[in-house]
Amino acid sequence: MMNDAFDLRLAETHIEVHKFRSGAIVASTFLALVLQAFVPVYFPKFAVLDLPLLVVIYFGLSRRNPSTGLLLGMVIGLLQDSLSGPTVPLGLYGIAKTIIGYLASSIGARLDTEHPAARFALTMMFLVAHQGIITVTRRLLLAEPEPWFTVRLAIAAAVNAVVAVVLFTMLDRLRKS
Repeated sequence: MMNDAFDLRLAETHIEVHKFRSGAIVASTFLALVLQAFVPVYFPKFAVLDLPLLVVIYFGLSRRNPSTGLLLGMVIGLLQDSLSGPTVPLGLYGIAKTIIGYLASSIGARLDTEHPAARFALTMMFLVAHQGIITVTRRLLLAEPEPWFTVRLAIAAAVNAVVAVVLFTMLDRLRKS
C-alpha cells in the first residue's frame, strides 16, 4: 500500500517544450544575421541591437534543451563572426553565444519564461552576460583592452530587452499548436 505523503511527484510542475514549424529556426537565424550584417552599414544606430543574440535567447528559452541551445548558439555565433569582418576575430561571438544558448536553455527548462516581464529581465541579464563573456575573452585570450561596463552597454541592454519582448511575441506565432 502506497502512502501519498511520500510521493514526491505531486510537487512537480510541467514546463512545455515548444515545437516550431519547419524552417522557422533557420529562417529566423538567416533574417537576423542578414539584418545584423547589412542594416548598420546604412543606419549606424541599428548596431546597438544584437538580433542574432535575441534569436539564440528566444529559441533557447523556448526549446528548453541545453544541448540544442548550445549548438544553436555556436552556429549563430560562428556565422556572425564570419560576417563581422576583420575587426571581430573568428570565434569571439561563437564562444559567447554558445554559453548564452546553454544558459538560456537551462533557465528555460526550470522557469516559465512566457511573461513579458520575465522575457525583458532575462534578455537584459543575458545581454550583459554576453558582453561580459566577450570582454573576458578579449582581455584574457586576445590581450586587448576592453571596458567592463559602459553606459552604451546599459542602453543596449534596455533597447534589446524592449525589442525582445516585441520580437518574442512575433516569434511565438511560429510555434506549432
